[in-house]
This record gives sequence, C-alpha cells and structure tokens, in this order.
Amino acid sequence: MSWTVRLVTLVACLPLKAPPMKLIQRSAVFSPSSLRPALLVVAAAVVLLSACGGKGEDKSSQTAAKVNKEEITVHQINFVLEHQPGLTADQTESASRQVLERLIDQELAVQKAQDLKLDRDPRVVQQVEAAKREILARAYVDHVGEAAAKPTADDVAKYYVAHPALFRDRRLYNLQELTIEAKPEQIDALRVRLQTIKNASDFADYLKAQNFHFTGNQAVRSAEQLPLNSLDVISKMKDGEAVPSLTPNGLQVLFLVSSRAQSVDEANAKPVIESFLLNQHKSDLAQKNLKALRDAAKIEYVGKFAEAAPQAVHPTSAPVAGKAEAPETAASGMDQGTIAKGMGIK
Repeated sequence: MSWTVRLVTLVACLPLKAPPMKLIQRSAVFSPSSLRPALLVVAAAVVLLSACGGKGEDKSSQTAAKVNKEEITVHQINFVLEHQPGLTADQTESASRQVLERLIDQELAVQKAQDLKLDRDPRVVQQVEAAKREILARAYVDHVGEAAAKPTADDVAKYYVAHPALFRDRRLYNLQELTIEAKPEQIDALRVRLQTIKNASDFADYLKAQNFHFTGNQAVRSAEQLPLNSLDVISKMKDGEAVPSLTPNGLQVLFLVSSRAQSVDEANAKPVIESFLLNQHKSDLAQKNLKALRDAAKIEYVGKFAEAAPQAVHPTSAPVAGKAEAPETAASGMDQGTIAKGMGIK
C-alpha cells in the first residue's frame, strides 16, 4: 500500500456526518473507456472502507467475501447502505448483496491497479491527496456546524409566512424554455414579437421562419424544485405568460404553460423548514468561522496570483453538506439550466 493511500485511509476513519459517498457510488459502475480515470477513486474507496473496522472484533464474523487475498467486510457494506436514502428494511437484504457485488468489482480493480503500480502514478497521487484534503475540510466544517443553533418554532413560523410560494400558495409548474442565439440588435425585435405570441409553439414557429437557431426543453417542477430567486418570478406569472431574459449569446424565454395549486400547511411544512434553516445556520456559522481563520492566517499570494489578490473580500466557499442553494439569477428570472436546479428542499 503506498504512503498516499495510507494517508487517505487515516482520514477516512474520521467521524464524518456526511462522507463523500458520491465517490463510492460513481466508482461502482465500470466501463472499459472510463476504467482508468476511476481507478484512483475505486482504490481509495475500498482501502478506506476496509481500514475503518474495529480491531477487537472477530474478523471472520465480519467478512462478507474474500477476493484473492483481500477481504470485504460487513462494515464496508453497512457503510454504503447507511447513505442510501429511502432504503426500507425489506430492501436491506437485496441491497446488501448488490453492494457486495459492486465492492467485489471495486476490489478487483484496486488489486489490478496496484499490480500495474497505478497508485504510484503522479496524477493518481495528486488526486488521492486532493481527496484527503476535501475529506478533512468537510470533517472540520461538520465539526463547526455541530454548534449551530436549531431553529425555533418562531423561526419556522416566520419562514412559512415569508415564503407563500413554497407553502401556502405552492403550485406545480409546467414550464417551457427556449434559448435563442441572437445578435444584440435583434433582441428588441424578439421582445416585441414575444408580446404578440400566445405560446411557445407559435414563438418557435416564428423563430424557425426567421432562421434563428434555438433550443428548447419542457419540464414540470414543483415550487421547491426551483431556485428561490427564480421562484419569486415564476410564482407571480399567470398561465400562458412568458418572461424573457438576456443571455451571453442572445435571449432566453420562459413560458408558463400551465400550473396547478398544491398547497402545504404549516404542520406538514415544519420538518422541511427546520431542516432547511438548520443547514442554513450551519452554513452561516462555517462561513463566519472560515473568515475568522482567514483573518488570523498569514496568506501571501505569489507570482501572477499576487497581481489580482483579493484585498477586503474573502470569497470563502465552505464545503457544507446539505447547504441550501439560492443561486443568483437575472432580475427577469431564469439563467441557463435554472429549471433543473433545486434549492435544497425536498
């Protein structure tokens, strides 16, 4: 085992609340074309899992399978299962076997990677080190977040009242979006034409007739599946209305084809709001803490980075699991891909 893998192994045994399970899930499916880029993640994931078991346990009772000379343990399987949302007790046995088969594939890939000495490849070493740093940073931020204040009943009530589009006036939205490539001098004509168009289909016909290049998509989204800034705009739209917004390459037009009311009362909204606000408190606390660390640290920018070094603003981005997203959008509503983005409440 290389020194880099040992370093990551030590980090993996830290008590993290939200381990980076995406690494394991992504490495569980292999194809010939994607095997080499995934070898680092596979190697790290399996070694990490296998190293975190207790030393005083009966090893034979914890072994789920043997792959050549290496063992896959029940701890590894449980580690994966614990981070599978919505898994019922009836599904556990079947899921355990599926996870085991994937871990076997991972172990085989790890063994072959070590045979080929890929764990010594400079690129692999660099990625392992980056993974270690990410895990440690998340562990620290999670540790800081443990001190975050839980939202009070008054906090929940205020949030419910302040966001009627999410709860009391919640709707399901049938949205169509057209992204148009256009020159700046063509924008005004498109806006004028849009005022006379009743639906996306008619506007698309007009764009085709005028030889505009455009793409379109349609989706049904509930209020909580939309970013907050976009929801503020969309919730004020009536069925059949359209909202244009500028893009770097032209114009984007969002049509509200139809909508259906589906309100949520405060009692049912309470656990969702509590979770959202708690994550928000954790994020705020982490940002404040990291800013204090920056202020206390001696940070020296070197070379070309010294020329554009920040003076007063510290663009800290804390790796907080479950952080609520509220991405900024244009005042008119949607930016590219906004419909597909959620705000972190489900």
